[in-house]
Amino acid sequence: MATLLSQKRLAADILKVGESRVWMDPKSLDDISEAVTRDDIRKLIKRNVIQKKPSKGNSRARIRKAEAQRKKGRRKGQGSRKGTRNAREPRKTRWVKTVRAMRNVLKELRDSNKISRKDYRAYYKRIKGGTFRSKGDLLLHMKEAGVLREG
Repeated sequence: MATLLSQKRLAADILKVGESRVWMDPKSLDDISEAVTRDDIRKLIKRNVIQKKPSKGNSRARIRKAEAQRKKGRRKGQGSRKGTRNAREPRKTRWVKTVRAMRNVLKELRDSNKISRKDYRAYYKRIKGGTFRSKGDLLLHMKEAGVLREG
């Protein structure tokens, strides 16, 4: 039996796939070896003696699983990091997060009459100026200053 390399090459060219994706029927090897021209190969393709194998593709299951874990906060340790802290979450983004959180707390306190409108405005400006590091810091300062009213 002769090698069928030239037939495989021609079939790959006709089917517009790589040679590894060309399937030849093992029962019809004699017919295939007799096929010399492109026209002969086309006839064999029409008879399904030569076929195109389906493309494989890569499974994304493992990636999805890893992404789900990252969403939960895992796989983010020292060994998994490439950029600096500020590259991973810019300073501005961090600033916006904390300021928005503090302003929301301030609004809730004002709306529930736990602080006066005057104090609201004063603390709003202090938040903008970067006086407080977090919500907890803000509330602690308000308690110590005696600004926070109960009920």
